[in-house]
Order: sequence, then C-alpha cells, then structure tokens
Amino acid sequence: MAEINGNYFQSDILKAHIDRFSRAKVFVIGDIIMDRYVWGNVSRISPEAPVPVVDVKMENGMLGGAANVIRNITALGARPVLCGVVGKDETGKEILSEIQQMGLKSDGIVTEEERITGVKTRVVAHNQQVVRFDRESREKISPTSIEKILAYIEKNLTEIDAIVISDYGKGVISEQIMNGLTTLLGPPPERSVILSVDPKTGNFEHYQGVDIITPNHHEAGLFCGIEIFDEKTLLQAGKTMLDELHCRSVLITQGKDGMTLFEKGGEITHIPTVAKKVFDVTGAGDTVIGTISLALAAGLDLKSAAILSNFAAGIVVGEVGTSAVNAKDLKEAIEK
Repeated sequence: MAEINGNYFQSDILKAHIDRFSRAKVFVIGDIIMDRYVWGNVSRISPEAPVPVVDVKMENGMLGGAANVIRNITALGARPVLCGVVGKDETGKEILSEIQQMGLKSDGIVTEEERITGVKTRVVAHNQQVVRFDRESREKISPTSIEKILAYIEKNLTEIDAIVISDYGKGVISEQIMNGLTTLLGPPPERSVILSVDPKTGNFEHYQGVDIITPNHHEAGLFCGIEIFDEKTLLQAGKTMLDELHCRSVLITQGKDGMTLFEKGGEITHIPTVAKKVFDVTGAGDTVIGTISLALAAGLDLKSAAILSNFAAGIVVGEVGTSAVNAKDLKEAIEK
C-alpha cells in the first residue's frame, strides 16, 4: 500500500493493470492536429522591431490534438483507433502516414477535400516557448463525414471498451456526433462502453451522461460561471458539473495543485501533483484523458485510474514539447 498525501493506493494493482493495457480496445474521436516545433537560441533583439531573433537549430513535427491522445495510448502499450477528419493536403497525408507507421488503423479517418488540416507551430528558445502560430479550419465537419464516423463506430462497436472524445473546438465534436454516439451506446445505466471527454469551452452542453469529463479549472469555472480560486469554489464547480451534465464523474485538473475527482455518489478525492518540475504543460490534458480512459478500459476503478493519470501527467509536464509516457516510465514513477 502506498500513499500520496492521504490518498492510499496499491502500487502492485496499478502496475498489474498497466500490463493489461495491451488488451484494452480504445477508440478516440476528435480534432486531428499536427504539432510542429522550431527549436533554437536567442542571443539578440531584432533591429527591425523589439522582438527576439531565434537562431534555428532544429525543426520537427509530431501528432497533436486527438492524434496525440492515440500517441499517448500507444506508448502505454495499447492499439487505439483514431476517428476524425483531415484535409486532402500534405499535412493530412503526413498524419495518415505516421499513424500507419505506428502500426495503427487509419480507416476511421475521413478526408475532406476542401478542409485545411490543422497545424500548430511553436517556436521554442532555451526551453521557453517564444510564439505559436496556427493554421487551421474551425468549420464543422460535413454531415457526410459525421455519418461516416458514426457508421465506423457502429461497425466496430462489439470490439470497443472505451471511447475518448478529444475536443479541441475545431469542428469534429458537435451535438450531432454526441447524439449519434448516445444512440449507438445507449443510456448510461445500460452502457457497456466507457465514454470519456476532454472538453472544450462552448461545447459542454453536448457532453450529457458521459462516464468521465476532465476539464481544467479554467474550463470548469467558465462552464459554471464562477472563478475557481479556493476549495469552496472548486467544490461548487465539481458538484454543479455533476448535476448539470448528469455524468458519472468529473476530474478537474488544477496544474501545480494536482487534480480533484468528483463522483456521482458524492465522494470527492483530491490528488496532489507528483511532478518534481514543470517545464511545459503542452499535451498534459491528452495524457490525462488517454491514461484514465485506458485504465478504466483495463478494469481499474475510477479513483485508482485518476491516480494513475496523475502519475502520467507528472512525467509529461517535466518535458519540453508534446511528449508521451511509456508503460516502463509510468511503472517506475509508481515505484518511486
């Protein structure tokens, strides 16, 4: 038995469930993005304007958005399936190629000819993000694309243990998608598939009846119409979300203050962060939703799954850039 500030967990059970991750079948639906990084150093200010001049040393790209969720799940040993939309452009082709090179299926991804595949480009100097620029479409995906995604889910429904909604507000997640999933999966009491959501402000009304939703404290506060700044407002937000969304649980992430799990039965669990240092929170939400969903799909209880996702988040925030936790590192973090 181990303990984090009063929260007891059995490390052997957590590690045993990590070993079961490879058997869990997780589908991820959401906005597919390519994250690009420009790495360099700054030694002077531009004579043309008061801005730093970055001496570029390296550039690289990696899967982002919902695609980063499957990257995290894959690193933990499972074989997830991604459903979403890309454009018929070079970035879209690059994403499909990377997914196939990972040994994953790409037939749940729809290509829309007129759509721009989202790209977030971050310029990083001395381990500090200097600027980010985005090229993307925020238009809703076409009704035909929605039908194709739902038909693909229905075709594979008997094989699915969990469905993750990774909403970045770029047009994939909508009332139509969520209503379609509810129809396919059935009401919560009869549902055999875990439905989890990493939400986006403005779409909360679509997430009715999910098993778990993982907003950060800013997103939770905006939905509830309050500023979360102490324990009282945190508790108010968690309970409000449970009541208004009729969901099984809410996990509010709070950065350096850890995360708090609210369960439908009334139990509230605060889990302090285990991160030693925080360099970059980019992609931490993807790690949390990927890890907790995979843990639940592997049979872990809610509280233990939340603790496991906290360990995973503590690892990724110690890295600069979008990173993914592997099973070996996660086990080592638990042992420590």
